[in-house]
Amino acid sequence: MNAIIVSALLGVVMMFSGIMFKNKTTYTAIAVAGLMFLLVANLLNSYGIYVIHVDTHSLLNFEQFGMFFNSIAIAATLIYVLLSGKAIEKMGVSVADHYALIFFVLCGVSILSSFNGLLMLFLGIEIMSIPLYILTGADKRNLKSNEASLKYFLMGAFSTGIMLMGITLIYGGTGSFTLGVDKSLAAGGLIPRTSFLEIAGLILLFVSMCFKVSAAPFHFWTPDVYDGAPGVFTSFMATIVKAAGFIAFVRLFDQHTAALGPSWKLLLGFVIVATLLIGNITAVFQQSVKRMLAYSSIAQAGFMLFALYGANDMAKEGILLYASAYCLATIGIFSVLIKMKDYTFDGFNGLAKTQPVLALATTICLLSLAGIPLTAGFFAKYYMLASVVKAGGSLGIVVIAVLFAAVSVYYYFRVIQAMYFKEGEAEATDVTTGYKVGLLLLSGFIILTGLFPSIILGWFYF
Repeated sequence: MNAIIVSALLGVVMMFSGIMFKNKTTYTAIAVAGLMFLLVANLLNSYGIYVIHVDTHSLLNFEQFGMFFNSIAIAATLIYVLLSGKAIEKMGVSVADHYALIFFVLCGVSILSSFNGLLMLFLGIEIMSIPLYILTGADKRNLKSNEASLKYFLMGAFSTGIMLMGITLIYGGTGSFTLGVDKSLAAGGLIPRTSFLEIAGLILLFVSMCFKVSAAPFHFWTPDVYDGAPGVFTSFMATIVKAAGFIAFVRLFDQHTAALGPSWKLLLGFVIVATLLIGNITAVFQQSVKRMLAYSSIAQAGFMLFALYGANDMAKEGILLYASAYCLATIGIFSVLIKMKDYTFDGFNGLAKTQPVLALATTICLLSLAGIPLTAGFFAKYYMLASVVKAGGSLGIVVIAVLFAAVSVYYYFRVIQAMYFKEGEAEATDVTTGYKVGLLLLSGFIILTGLFPSIILGWFYF
């Protein structure tokens, strides 16, 4: 509850700071201080200490899993602001409003990590999504940004309509918006049979959530939106927001897979394979690093879907570790990308000579996304695949995932090849000493987590 209330209040504070202050650097400082306070408030919530205690009437369920993800999301946002704050300050005169929207997104994220009913799921999705439509179109003079914002809004509205229809059908079949089976009925052996309306509603919810996390075949909006949005906000959308969507996905279907029967594994398996196939194969043929990262984020979604396929404790540990590793690596890459004058692969030619620190940090982040050992991404992928094996799932889908992970190495290494082995004079702007130190610390933490994943998971059990 602390994260929900404090993030909403901080969003309001940022809006008022836009009136009170005129220095853009001040807005970043206030945002950083606010995120630190938000992180502390969420950690206090983990120990039962509330800023304001509110009776949610079982609409929200604050479990360790959700609160730990909140800490990951807030910490990742803090790193994002520290590395990309200068770029946010250059996004016109509404800098305070941009930070306010980011805090409102975090409010939606906090609801999605703790919802206990379908109405709260809907509210969390909308509170998280609506500010993103605005941030996508923040570069008002850029037609690609305007187009991306409109496309994101239309696709988001369409998927929300599907979600509401699914919620309506589930309510019609069960008479309740609450997740799971009534424990009193289960204790008496009176578990009702799953109705057709509930099954249809669950399938519609599955489709709408696939839209939100850009899983194939509902991914088609992602490349255009990520490519058209300002790079500094694409970083935020592709990391914290996507991870929150998967946490909501896991919470939603953790208790509902039995209702779908054996067809659940077939449906989910098809979506996973299609997501891995389309994301990885299409990324191979991209000429823009930014667009390649957009398609690779689809491929990463395929791996995160294994948290649903495994559906056990290891899967929950894995999705938390994957969210951490993926957010850190992607934020690091995009923080470099927004400094580059050219987003194409050729624009990275010779970066190791002109900016060796940027090249080193980019290499470590790319290796992590590819799942190379000694990086956080390796254990993230390992936990996802191990959860499937532990659950007795098909080994075939694990082999397919490993093969596509090998494919991803090709397009990630294209960037590394351009930086270290091709001649060129890659240009990066506004690269300060503090920025370089931040990138090195981030890269060091990615390697440290790859060596000792308990750095992340240890806090989950603390």
